[in-house]
Amino acid sequence: MVNYRKQSKTEKAKFKKALKKLAANLFGYTQSSDGEWTIKGFIDIYKNIYTISADTKIVSKLLEIHLFPKILAFAQNNDYIIQLTDHQNWYPDLTFIKKK
Repeated sequence: MVNYRKQSKTEKAKFKKALKKLAANLFGYTQSSDGEWTIKGFIDIYKNIYTISADTKIVSKLLEIHLFPKILAFAQNNDYIIQLTDHQNWYPDLTFIKKK
């Protein structure tokens, strides 16, 4: 007989460990070795560059766009699919669902 409760706890622990490892590695993707952000601003079609403000909406959207490929790769490498929220202001923004 399969103990699904034990199996679920083990799977959650594996996911938590893998997610912590991903989070630790994201700093290297978003920052240079001296702590500078890898994204410096926006560029328009005329090649004007606009620096990023400290506005949390801008910073969070940039991080979301910049990090999403890494999060998607994490999900694929760990046998998960990602379910995105249906509306912009609903939380969580994404959910990891184990493939069965």
